[in-house]
Amino acid sequence: MLNDLKKDCETRMRKTLESLDQAFGKVRTGRAHPSILKDVMVPYYGSDVPLLQVANVSVDDSRTLLIQPYERTMTGAIDKAIRNSDLGLNPISADVIRVPLPALTEETRRNMQKVARGEAENAKVALRNIRRDVLADVKELLKEKEISEDDDRKASEDVQKITDKFVQEVDKHLAAKEAELIQV
Repeated sequence: MLNDLKKDCETRMRKTLESLDQAFGKVRTGRAHPSILKDVMVPYYGSDVPLLQVANVSVDDSRTLLIQPYERTMTGAIDKAIRNSDLGLNPISADVIRVPLPALTEETRRNMQKVARGEAENAKVALRNIRRDVLADVKELLKEKEISEDDDRKASEDVQKITDKFVQEVDKHLAAKEAELIQV
């Protein structure tokens, strides 16, 4: 029973780490990456769909994204959707759409680092909440006399070790993202 709780704890913490990686993907760096446009919604036959479903997005060079719509008639709608997004990008339309990414200023880099640190802190809070929930489940088992006090203490130590391991992973991911942001 305790092993199931530990496995559940580790699985939930791994999902938190994956969620952090997705959040970091939205933080713009100096390099072009198709995931920047992942949340852009384009009107398509009466409903909004993600840009990646109506066009092929690739990296033209280190600072330019190349968007090739599956239908030529979508070029204007894609251009407008990118301009209206909160990304601050100005696409250049022709048969294909080129999206040049402006170089990040020092102030923008600092702001992006703050955003990345905030996302990392949110992930750490989520990890601590998971730890708290699992320890509450362990205490409940102790209260119902399903485990001994020694098992309770051992499980608490194991859950803390798992939590520490994932907090270190969050710190590693944050350091890598900050290094990426600093690169010019």
